[in-house]
Amino acid sequence: MLVKWLRTNRIASGILTVLRLWLGYTWITSGFEKLTRGFQAEGFLKGALTKTTGAHADVQGWWGSFIQGFALPHAKLFDVLIPWAEFLIGLALILGLLTTFAALMGIIMNYAFLFSGTTSINPQLVLIATFILVAGRNAGFFGLDYFAMPLVDKWLHRDNELRLFREKGKTKAS
Repeated sequence: MLVKWLRTNRIASGILTVLRLWLGYTWITSGFEKLTRGFQAEGFLKGALTKTTGAHADVQGWWGSFIQGFALPHAKLFDVLIPWAEFLIGLALILGLLTTFAALMGIIMNYAFLFSGTTSINPQLVLIATFILVAGRNAGFFGLDYFAMPLVDKWLHRDNELRLFREKGKTKAS
């Protein structure tokens, strides 16, 4: 019942738009700050490695192995990737463009931060992004997805979904 409401109701679209804008603002400001002030992932990654020991380690051993074997040797890549990903996720969410994809990429980044032992605002961001993912297209209805998703459908030859999306826009809020 809740899932159907999130996916089809225009009031839900409005509520999700407010949440999407807040989430996008949070991502874009974080990314912009890193882009303008500089960002070095190496310190964060080394800090995460220190949390892999002890009786109740904050960072699981398998994630520590990933950091040690891949992330640290490629820290310069993450110096560029993280700020730009945060900025672009935020921009996409604010514009309502490829909304569910942007929310999914945000969740992946949030989990990477959580796996690295940093709680901060990440659980809150995951929760809100989950509602956006569950809502699917409806989360971007009041955004550029209204125009972009029918083009994506046409490109992917999903004519039935194109018709259903347009019909939902013509009905009253249920």
